[in-house]
Amino acid sequence: MTDTPIRVVVVDDHPVFRLGMSALLDTLGGIECVGEAADAAGILPLVARVRPDVVLMDLHLGDGSGIEATRLLRRDHPEVRVLVVTMLNDDSSLVASIRAGARGYVLKGASAADVERGIRGVAGGDLVLGAPLADRAGALLGARSDGPFPQLTEREREVLDLLARGLANPLIAHRLGLSAKTVRNNVSAVLVKLQLGSRAEAIALARDHGLGAPAAAPHPGH
Repeated sequence: MTDTPIRVVVVDDHPVFRLGMSALLDTLGGIECVGEAADAAGILPLVARVRPDVVLMDLHLGDGSGIEATRLLRRDHPEVRVLVVTMLNDDSSLVASIRAGARGYVLKGASAADVERGIRGVAGGDLVLGAPLADRAGALLGARSDGPFPQLTEREREVLDLLARGLANPLIAHRLGLSAKTVRNNVSAVLVKLQLGSRAEAIALARDHGLGAPAAAPHPGH
């Protein structure tokens, strides 16, 4: 082990949250905040300049999705670990983030100790999940990899699962960090590969095979 601090970049479109997180990091021994980004467009240039070890990534960015930003960051800088810090506590966001390359997922409102544990864990190569998520993660990720319809790609299966949950294309695009056109293309591919004539048939077939359930009801006010 060396005494070199873990270099961290904070990505969030809310300035108050960025300031608070930066202030927290400055109180943690062996961890150093080396930069902040307010939007997806600023992430790659900042990372190339300051060379962090860990990026704290919000999923709701003003100009795009943190999931897609994570995917691009891992593509261009595979040595950088991503720890998602978000308000989103739904299964789809968790799975999509891990599939995109995130090494950790904690909820906003987590304790300082949990954030510190997450940063140190992902910097060391561990997969770190906040307490409310850890019990669900193994089953969720396993279900996606060993699920039905092996002729579909992982992305097509994710889209089909969200279709079966009753989501429309714009919300699927938002959840997965994709463009509306990409979602339409994936839906078309699902229909062709499964030899189906409509979205309704795809939804019925998916539900028959256990996708789209349980369909969690939205929380009031969300």
